[in-house]
Amino acid sequence: MSLRFSVLASGSTGNSVYVETKNQRFLIDAGLSGKKIEECFKKIDISPKELDGIFVTHEHSDHIKGVGILARKYNLPIYANKRTWLAMEKALGEISLDQRFHFEVGEVKTFADLDVESFGVSHDAAEPMFFTFHNNNRKLAIVTDTGYVSERIKGITKGANAFVFESNHDMDMLRMGKYPWNVKRRILGDEGHVSNVDAGLALAEILSDDPADVYLAHLSLDNNMKELAKMTVHQTLEEKGFEIGRQVKLYDTDPFSPTPLVSV
Repeated sequence: MSLRFSVLASGSTGNSVYVETKNQRFLIDAGLSGKKIEECFKKIDISPKELDGIFVTHEHSDHIKGVGILARKYNLPIYANKRTWLAMEKALGEISLDQRFHFEVGEVKTFADLDVESFGVSHDAAEPMFFTFHNNNRKLAIVTDTGYVSERIKGITKGANAFVFESNHDMDMLRMGKYPWNVKRRILGDEGHVSNVDAGLALAEILSDDPADVYLAHLSLDNNMKELAKMTVHQTLEEKGFEIGRQVKLYDTDPFSPTPLVSV
């Protein structure tokens, strides 16, 4: 298979996904320092010198911290929608005009052998969006940083062979945890983050009869645990009739270590 990816980092401390085909190599977000992103690349035996660009989903620091640094160091084009550019411009630092590209919500762009489709999500950012990646009839969908999974998102991502899918928090841990109420309300709201239960329910409507790999992403360090997220999504999908391990395989992601580079 020529469509491969690695979740370099995922969580409230920083997010970044690497996607490659035979002819293209892209980074989706760079929410860690440039140095830490480079360390993640070393662990999967990829050089950031080989990148063809960076797609930015939205302007929150856990998604753009290293974008400007990497773009300047490796002369990389940056793709983001107009409102995200306006919101993140100061945080990125100086970026030359020939590295600035617009990629609007709902667009499909083709980069050699890779088709990339953007779609909007519900999050408290200027104009947040995520992506599906298509190559040789294989499809990867990345869906995080959304308060709920809309019917439109379900339709766009349905039938993907692999998912990087938000499973941010356990509802009980969040409600009983140390966060102030205004922060809890933001996370639980329609522009916040998807819970473990809601992730399972959404995936049950998105997954097809074909086998799929699901990487549970953007887990809260304070309000979730890998084992709990996987168990909750596992149980929810089983209740909806999915065979876990055969029809659907569930994987962890980590805020500090990349997942193996795998084919979709």
